[in-house]
Order: sequence, then C-alpha cells, then structure tokens
Amino acid sequence: MKTATLADLQASVQDKDAFGTLRDYLTISKAYLSFVAKTRPTRIVSPSHPNYAFYQYGKDYGHKITRPLNSDLFIESPKDLQSRFERLMLFLVDLRKYQADIANQEGKQRYIDSQEINQVVYTIQQTIGSIADSFDNPNQSRKRAGQLFETLIKLLIQEVGVECEPRTISIPIPDYPGYAMPYELDLVFSRNKAIITAETKFIHPSEVIGSVKTVSKDKIDKVFLDKYLLTRLLGRDIPVIAIFLHDVQRAQKGDSIFGINSTFKSNHFLGYTVALNKLDGVYYVDPRPEMVANERLREQIHDFQQFLVKDLWVLSGR
Repeated sequence: MKTATLADLQASVQDKDAFGTLRDYLTISKAYLSFVAKTRPTRIVSPSHPNYAFYQYGKDYGHKITRPLNSDLFIESPKDLQSRFERLMLFLVDLRKYQADIANQEGKQRYIDSQEINQVVYTIQQTIGSIADSFDNPNQSRKRAGQLFETLIKLLIQEVGVECEPRTISIPIPDYPGYAMPYELDLVFSRNKAIITAETKFIHPSEVIGSVKTVSKDKIDKVFLDKYLLTRLLGRDIPVIAIFLHDVQRAQKGDSIFGINSTFKSNHFLGYTVALNKLDGVYYVDPRPEMVANERLREQIHDFQQFLVKDLWVLSGR
C-alpha cells in the first residue's frame, strides 16, 4: 500500500467530513506513523526533558518542527497503535455495559493500570497535531487540532452510550429585557437523554458541560468563569468539567530551542478555585508532574482515564 505524503495527510486533516468515527481517527494516525517510519524526519530529543521529542520536517515544509511528543505516551509503531486501539474498542464495549463497575470485572483493572487508554488517545491526537504543525498558518494549525480533539472526546463519550453533543445557547440577562448572553458549549453530556422543557430549555439538571481544549493556556480562566456565570444566570449549580490534552510547549533553554516549558498556570488555577468556584472535574491526557506532586492540585486534577472509567458515570448519573 502506498505511503501517504505529508500533503495527503494535510488534506485529510482539513477534510471536515473525514472524522465521523473513532476508526477514522485511527486511519489517519496510522498513516502518519507510517509516513514517519518511511521518510524519517529528523527526530530531536529535548535536552531538558528527555521523555519529550520533536519531528522536524524537510525543506519542502520549511523545516517546520512539531509540538513536543511525550514518549511515555506516544506510540510510534503503526502496528502497536492498531493492536492497542483494538483493545481500547473492546474495553469501551465492556465499559458501556458495566459503567462505573468496570474496574471490578476480571482483568479490567490490569488494563486500566497499563495506561493504554491515555496512550491511544494521546497518540491519535498528537499525530493530528503533528500534521497540523506542517501547515503554513500556525493559527490554522492550532484551530483545526483543537476542533478535532473536541470531536475525538465526543466520540469516545458516545461510544460508551452517553448522550454527548456540542450546544449553543442564549441565556437572557436578568433585569435587562431583550438582552441575552450567547454561549457555545464544547460538549453537553448526560447518561439519560434529557427531555428539555420550557423551564430547562438551556441545560437540563441531568446534563454536564464539558470544556475540551488541547491546552489550558489562556483558556482556564474562561472555564471557571463559565461555571460561575451559568450558575448565577440560571439560578442553580451547573456542573462544568474541563478536559485538556497536555500543557507543554517548546521553549528556548540555554543554546537549545528544544527545551520544554509548562503552560499550566497553577497559581491562577488555585486563585480561580478560591475566588470563583471549584470545577466539577479537571482531566489531562498528559498531566504535568506538578499536578501529581502538589496536594491541592492533586485533589482536583486527574488523568483522562479516571474521567472515562469512573467520573463520567458519577457526573452523568446526577
């Protein structure tokens, strides 16, 4: 089978009709890994964080450099990705059946502990991001990668039998007749299909709002503010969670441009928690070490697997 070129992969990422199923994501991810295996773009290991690496494309693509890739999560072999994806799909079938009780089923805790869920999700999204990094327009790159991450998370939630869709709402502002605040919600999910009545036409009491972004940089404040404003404007607690892919970026470290910087603002996160409200869950596919080491952060931030295996069922069963 002919190996896809980078131009082919770019066209696939830009195709708005190409990502209707989880297997569509697998197809382009495997195609990218096969492209890397055949063309061997320069692989550069970060001298400051050896578990992160970059690919640098050739002259035809302006020697552009990909985002940092965590080798603890990134699956480089197309064959390995295929087998781990198939195991994930089988696990999702069982998760749909057993829901929050999945960890008690024989062999399932061992699978959860293997971190394969995070590895597959991370690899699929970061292959898409790496293709997008070859675009001429970096804003186009970031926007498209973000859109496809939202869709990926939506498809995973739907795969386990939970209603999940984006939604745009317009909430009237109290005491200001004729004025309303528009809201574009990345995801709204509920285990039981909500019946929207006149009294709950915006967000049903059984529904949860999910904000899905590749990174929290310049976005975390809006998630906290969304929960605060929606709760105030609708007059009841509105559950809001955030799902992020990672929080790292390439940075200059000494003489090297291949260092790693965290884009997570821990002080802002804790400040918003105190001044506004706690979120109902924050999840990372690739959590930063400080999220595990810091007790206060550890209480609120977990990995994506915990959301899918446990917290999704608690939240959607409200």
